[in-house]
Amino acid sequence: MRRMLLLMLLSGCAVGPSYVPPAPPVVEAYLTVPVPPQVVTGDVPVEWWRDFGSVELDQLVATSLAANSDLKAAEATLRQSREQARAAGAALLPTVDAGLTSERSKSSNYLSPVLNAPVFDFTLQTAQVSISYPFDLFGGARRSIESARAATEAQLYRTAAARLTLTTSVVVAALTEAALREQLDAARHATEANATLLSLFERRQALGAVGLADVATQAAALGQAEGLIPPLAKALVHQQAALSILLGREPSLPLPATVDLGRLVLPPTVPLRLPSVLARQRPDIRAAAAALHGASADVGVAIAARLPAITLTAAAGGASPNFADLFRNGNPFWQMIGGITQPLFHGGELLHRQRAAEAALDAAKAQYRSTVLAAFVEVSDALTALRTDDVALGAATRADVAAQQSLSFVKRQVALGSSDTIASLIATATASQTAQALIQARAARFIDRVAIIQAIGGPETTPPDRTN
Repeated sequence: MRRMLLLMLLSGCAVGPSYVPPAPPVVEAYLTVPVPPQVVTGDVPVEWWRDFGSVELDQLVATSLAANSDLKAAEATLRQSREQARAAGAALLPTVDAGLTSERSKSSNYLSPVLNAPVFDFTLQTAQVSISYPFDLFGGARRSIESARAATEAQLYRTAAARLTLTTSVVVAALTEAALREQLDAARHATEANATLLSLFERRQALGAVGLADVATQAAALGQAEGLIPPLAKALVHQQAALSILLGREPSLPLPATVDLGRLVLPPTVPLRLPSVLARQRPDIRAAAAALHGASADVGVAIAARLPAITLTAAAGGASPNFADLFRNGNPFWQMIGGITQPLFHGGELLHRQRAAEAALDAAKAQYRSTVLAAFVEVSDALTALRTDDVALGAATRADVAAQQSLSFVKRQVALGSSDTIASLIATATASQTAQALIQARAARFIDRVAIIQAIGGPETTPPDRTN
C-alpha cells in the first residue's frame, strides 16, 4: 500500500519545461509620430462592418459567414481538434475491456503419442473482464494531453483568424467592386466627353475652321479614352467573381445587392489596441502562443519516453464447458500483473526525438516573435494609411472639381470656335485622371478602416474552455 501511495504521489510530477506565456511587448507605440486624431483606444464591435451603415454590406457579410467553404473547413477542423483533445485525456484513466469466447474442439487420435488414445470432444466457454492502468509516473501522458489541448487552442484562434479574414475580405471586395463600377462609369463619361468634342471638331472642320489634323488628334484622344473601358470591365467581372467565391456561390450566379460608395457612412473614430494588448488578443498571435505551448509540452513527452514506465493490469473471469457454470465450482479465475519497463537501447531514437522536440520548441519561439513583429508592421502600415487618407481625398476632390470646370470651359470654347485641340486634350485627359483618382481616394478611406480592423485582430476571441 505504501508503495502504491508513493507511486501515486510521484505521478503528480511532470518532466519537461513548464509552459510560461511569452512576456508582453515592452513598446507602447507603433509609429514614431502621433497617431491620427480619429484613432482611439478601444475594442472592436463583434459586427464591426455595421458601422458603415450599409444594409447591402451587412447582407453580404452574413451570407459569407453562413456559406463560405474555407470558414466551414476551419470550423470542422476545430471540432476535430476538440475531439482529439478529449480522446487524449483518456490516457490518464484505466481501460476496461470485457471479452467472451466460445471454443469447440475435438482431438485427433492420429496426433496423439499414445496408440488408440481416446478422442476428446469438448466445449469451453470463457468470460473475463480485464483492466489496465498505466501510472503516469513522469507526466508523459499529462504532457501529451497538454499538447493536444494546446493544439485545440491554436486551432480555435486560427478559426477566429479565418473568420476575421473572411469578413474583412468580403468588405474590401465589396468596396473594391463598388469603386470599379464607379471607375467604369467615369471612363464611359470621359469617352462621351471626348466623343462630344470630336463631334464639335468635325463640325468646325466642315466649316473650314480647323484642319484634319485637329480632328485626327481628337479622334486619337477618343480612342485612348475608349481603351480604358475594357480593362476596367475585366477587373470588375473578376472582382465580382472573387466576391461570389467569398459568398460561397458560383461566379455564374447573380450577386446580391451590392454596395454604393456614396451611401456608406465613415465611422468617426477608429479603434486601436496597445501593443501589449494586441499580443494577447490578435488571433494569429494567440495561435502562435498556443503552438509554442504545445511545443513545450512535446519536449516533456519526449523526455518521459526515455524514463521507466509502470503498468498495472488485472483480469477476472470464469471458464467452463457450460455458460451457466462459468462462476461455479472453482471455475472463476483472476490475475494481477505489475510491470515496469526501462528503455535501454533504441538506436538513439529516443534521444534524437527529444532533441527534435527541443529544436521544435526553439522554432516555435522564433515563429511567435516573427508573428508579433509582422502584426506590428501591419498596424503601423494601417495607421500610416489613415494619416494620409484625408489629405489624399482633399487633394483629389479639389483636383477633380477644377478639372471638371476646365473641361466644361473647353467644351464651350470649342463650340464657340475659340479653343484648339491641345487645350481639349489636356482638359479631357486631366478630367478623366482626376475622376479616377477621386473614386480611388474615396474607396481607400473605407478600405483603410477595414485594414486597421484586420491589423488589430478584430473582435476579441473567447478563450477556450480548458476543462474539456
